[in-house]
Amino acid sequence: MDWIVHPLAGALRGVVRVPSDKSIGHRAVILAALAEGTSTLKRFSFGEDNVSTLEAFAAMGVAHEIVERNEGPKGGRLRIHGAGLFGLKQPIDGKPLDCGNSGTTMRLLSGLLAPQHFGSVLIGDASLTRRPMRRILEPLRQRGAHCRGEKHPTKDDETAPIRIAPLVEGEALTAIELDMKIASAQVKSALLLSGLYAHGITTVKEPTLSRDHTERMFEGAGVPLRRVGSLCSLDPSGWSGRIKPLDIEIPGDISAAAFLIVAANVTPGSNIRIVDVGVNPTRTGILDALRMMHGGANVVPRGDVSGEPIGNLETGAAVDEDGAGLTAALLGGELIPRAIDEVPVLCVAAARARGTTVIRDAAELRVKESDRLATMAEVLRAFGVDARELPDGLEIDGKPTGSLRAARVTSKGDHRIAMSSALLALRGDGPSTIGDVDCVATSFPGFAQTLRDLGAQVDVVESA
Repeated sequence: MDWIVHPLAGALRGVVRVPSDKSIGHRAVILAALAEGTSTLKRFSFGEDNVSTLEAFAAMGVAHEIVERNEGPKGGRLRIHGAGLFGLKQPIDGKPLDCGNSGTTMRLLSGLLAPQHFGSVLIGDASLTRRPMRRILEPLRQRGAHCRGEKHPTKDDETAPIRIAPLVEGEALTAIELDMKIASAQVKSALLLSGLYAHGITTVKEPTLSRDHTERMFEGAGVPLRRVGSLCSLDPSGWSGRIKPLDIEIPGDISAAAFLIVAANVTPGSNIRIVDVGVNPTRTGILDALRMMHGGANVVPRGDVSGEPIGNLETGAAVDEDGAGLTAALLGGELIPRAIDEVPVLCVAAARARGTTVIRDAAELRVKESDRLATMAEVLRAFGVDARELPDGLEIDGKPTGSLRAARVTSKGDHRIAMSSALLALRGDGPSTIGDVDCVATSFPGFAQTLRDLGAQVDVVESA
């Protein structure tokens, strides 16, 4: 499918929800599958990424019931009947586990399946099969796992399919102490999941703290985890191995909310309230970055839900002390791990800011669903915004006044590129076409309708 996005005739206004946090959704499914008893997940997002994780566990014998299904931001209700820590089964006929487009599914399952006494194969779509996996596989091998990927076609790395051979009788994963050079919640979570079965302590130290949803969920489920700053340690000795069932309401995804915040920030007269969004401090880098640009959103705290802080986000057009809109900023350092998924939409903010915005320390984006640095530079230039690639970032010369140039661009199968392109198109001088938008269903099903609810005109058409 394609979108035809028309220039905004007025402001964006309304009260909306965004889909629940898919990072938390993945982890909730995993912990519920390993629990003893029945877990209930409320506001579960049926976006394609979360569904890939759910179906992988169904293939391993974990039963679930969909009590209520809603494809949009409202989400649904799910019951998962846990198999217990040692209750997973080899998929029937040894069939591969299909992770779809979800790197989180593949990387976290690699950690969980490495200590099992049955073999498994993890596959994904064409995009996921290009993504590097050695940073997950190498530390698992260091602790005794028998896992390998295919040779990456263009890099000195490994990629899917990932093949994990079973541990034989008497084998177990050993202790590991990993001092990570680059903060990564996926690497950290994979090692912690493998550590549930290890004979020894799992210690992970990050240079800066990445998102900590796994740690919060472990603590709530009774897993013996200790944390000090960016260091966490799991010692299973003396632990019963019992994981308590979850009764969890998943908060709204701040990564999804980021698109609506930026859309309001760059549109005069806008006023949007986004309700029940997760505001975990390891995820609010987008708000800090926009604040540096004299934009952002006001957070109205609403307490904690299942160990995660939530709030309503109130946002409108950005206005600095001189009455102007967004201003350019240097964005890098420790901010980037807390806003890594939001860099594409920050490029939209930069496109409408006064001055040149510089984004650094974001080389990680070259190995996402697309090379997001190269792709966003290409998209920005298509809309008439000067953008220059850096090895680890971008330089973007803002166009704070007037319309952008209407364009025809493609997402390259990347949901965040598609949604960022749509926001640029709202400020165009005519209708723009965003190609290949089916990928948006992985993270924000109903995105086009949400924009319509706020006052935009977005037509969904068959791809040319």
